[in-house]
Order: sequence, then C-alpha cells, then structure tokens
Amino acid sequence: MTRIDLSGLVVRPSQVWGGVRLVPLVRDQPVEGLRLRREVYARSWGPDTVDVGDGTAYTSYVPHGFVADWGGAPGAVYGTRLGDEPPVAVPVRRLARRWRGEPRLRFLPLHLAVEGYLALHFGGPSVLWDEWSGEAVRRGLSPRAEAAYAGWEVPGLAEALGVFEIHPGQCGMMLYVADALAAAFVVPHPDDYRLLHATLVEDLFGELVHQYAHYGAPVGDFAASLGDGAGVSSLADLRRAAVRAEREWAEAHDGLMARDLLETPYAFERVHTMGGFRLYRFLPPFLRSGQEQHIGELISDRRGRTAYLKTFRLSEKQIRRGHLLRRLADTDWHLGRTAEALGTSYAELVARITRAGFGALLDHHAVARRLRDSEEG
Repeated sequence: MTRIDLSGLVVRPSQVWGGVRLVPLVRDQPVEGLRLRREVYARSWGPDTVDVGDGTAYTSYVPHGFVADWGGAPGAVYGTRLGDEPPVAVPVRRLARRWRGEPRLRFLPLHLAVEGYLALHFGGPSVLWDEWSGEAVRRGLSPRAEAAYAGWEVPGLAEALGVFEIHPGQCGMMLYVADALAAAFVVPHPDDYRLLHATLVEDLFGELVHQYAHYGAPVGDFAASLGDGAGVSSLADLRRAAVRAEREWAEAHDGLMARDLLETPYAFERVHTMGGFRLYRFLPPFLRSGQEQHIGELISDRRGRTAYLKTFRLSEKQIRRGHLLRRLADTDWHLGRTAEALGTSYAELVARITRAGFGALLDHHAVARRLRDSEEG
C-alpha cells in the first residue's frame, strides 16, 4: 500500500462558511466490524506527557483519545472536559495500546502521525564526521519539537462545524481553508461520524492552515447549473440533472482539489494489527515540488478499504526539514556528498541546516575550518 484509497466513499456537494469549505464523504454501507468512540482525559490547559516506553517521552496537548472496538458493542461518546485540575500524565505507555484480553485499541488521534514525523531520522548522524558535534551523535535530534494549532484557534472553524449539515450516511469529510486542503477525516460508521464531528475543533492543524484562515478571503459556495431548462420537463428529468451535477462536482473535486492527497505515494508503517484491521501511520516523500503534503494515520480492512483516516497538512518549513533529513540520511550524513546530491555548495548546505533549526548539531569550528580550506584551495 502506497496511496490512500477512499473507494466506497462518495463525495457530496460542499458546504461553505466564510473561508471554510467542508466536503462530506458518504458511504452506501458502513465498514462492518469496527467502531470508533472517544475516551476523555481529565486535564488542565497544560500539556500532558506520554511515556513512549523506551526512555523517551512525548509531550503535547491531548484533548481526547480514540478507542477502536472490533469485537463488542460500540461505546457512547461525550464531550471532553477542560477544568482547573493539575496536569496529569496520560496513563498509556505507548501512543497506541490494546486493552489486555479485549478487542479494543486506544490511540491518540493524529499523535501517531506527528510522532512518526518527529521520529524521522531522530538518531541523527550514524558516523562522527568532523562537522558534527559529539552531542549530535550521542543524542541525535533530541529534543525535537513542532508547532501546531488547536482547531478552535483556526478562525471560522468552530462556527462552520456548528452550522454544517451532516448528511445521511456521512462517514467523513475533507476540510478546506481558503480552498487549501487542511485535513481529511474518515470513520467506519455514520453514527461514529455524527458523534465525532464536533471533535474537529480539538484536532491539530498546521501553521499554513492557521495563516490561510486568518488572511484568506471567503470562498465560493457550490452551485449547480442545470442549464436553461431545455430537456427538463418533469421531476424525473430534474432529478437526473441534479444527479449529473453532483457527479460532475465529485469528479472535479477528486481530480483537482484532492489530487495531491490521493495521488501522492506515501511510506506506510504498520503500528498495530487488530482482527482483520490494520492501523498505519504514513509519511509523504518530502519532495520539493510545491505540492501539498500530509502526514496521517489510517485503519484499513482486509480488502484494503479505508475505515479510518486522519491527516495533518505540513507547512513548507516542515516539508523542507523532512526533505533535508531524508537527503542527509541517504548520504550517511556526509555534508560534502549531501551538498553534491542537492546540487548546492557546502556553505549553502550548512546555511540550510542552520535555517532548518539543526544548527546546534554542527561543530562550528570544524565547519569554519572546512570552509576556510575550500576557499584557500
């Protein structure tokens, strides 16, 4: 599996509130055998810490967790709580944990994906080249942090979710801000979506989405043109024309607005197997192509259908950091070979590493000596 497969999900005409566009995704039949519900954690406004289990910790704002149930009756979902209690650690040792002896898996939505991005070549240089500090080899990229915004900080999102209509059979949506794809969300059953729809204001969104929401103009609403009435002489004709307009909208959406998400080849990592379902997280190729790129997590069934999906759109800075880390790892962190592979100079590569926030890993005395020697040569 290298691409996101949304077969079985049908696009419905979008709904618009200001600069926010929501495109409903509807299933004719739900994915049988899997249900999602939410587990609420008592917390304050401060961050919580998850012990990953290998001596490291993952710290983030965690409003709720998802529980995937593939063997019992679905649970009820209720709102998250935000109060004045002191911060507490989320009681899990990993970001995905199975209940002992029960067909249930608890995981933190989007945090599986973010952890995968933060862990990208986390170990740092595997060889102590002169330009890397001893600390870089001993500790790698620790600590590593990325900024994100909660959904309620995205202007217009909370209001949009409050007024958007939920379609019969709706099992997901694609969320656009200023007509830039911000996130995709898919669940196995319409009842799951109806109860989890409001949790989108608690999800994580990237810097780019936040900026677009602040500075983007309102977007145009979906409008179907049925012509001047020619060929429409009955309700049946009108119904056929409306179905044709919906089909044309769906084709335009998949071919233009969602093309980058659906056609990008991803690197999938299987996190857990649960009955006939598999939980993955995925990373994009980090190509410097100007196309949007997403990280995310996905549950598929035996037939490869997407039962659950959540995505996080990376900013240009995050794509550049991922691209740089990949190229460094491909050349075993040798700066000279990396510069050659990138088609740039040694000095410019050092500047790019510094701009990406990895300058602390460099031995600046060794770098200066190398630059001086190259200038004299």
